[in-house]
Amino acid sequence: MNKSKIIIGSDHGGFELKQKLKCLLEKKYIIFDVGTNSTDSCDYPNFAKKLCKEVLKYNCFGILICKTGVGMSIAANRFNKIRAVLCFEKKIAKMSRAHNNTNVICFGAENTSVKAASEMIDIFLKTGFEGDRHKRRVDMLDF
Repeated sequence: MNKSKIIIGSDHGGFELKQKLKCLLEKKYIIFDVGTNSTDSCDYPNFAKKLCKEVLKYNCFGILICKTGVGMSIAANRFNKIRAVLCFEKKIAKMSRAHNNTNVICFGAENTSVKAASEMIDIFLKTGFEGDRHKRRVDMLDF
């Protein structure tokens, strides 16, 4: 997994949180932003699709943000080999990586602060996949 590169994307509802997170993350990682680039109304599936293609191409992690995080997580999980988690607490960030080998973390901008998202991202990126029985189960997810 290329941990030095992170792909980030949002729709209009997640734009402001995305911009703030980018500023924090650029200090530690190479950030590639797939959009959107404003708060103008747009369609979240387009940005989830762009992000997922890049995550698969570069074998790296992704961050998706919309107003609730639900739409982005649904859209991302439509892709084979993408395991996206809608994250709302630190334990979910850790366990989704350790047991589910998630590679995309999703946030709802209306209920996630910059500080909370930043802390969850740090945990997400630092937690390794435990493999073993979890690998067998994760392998079953790719249809």
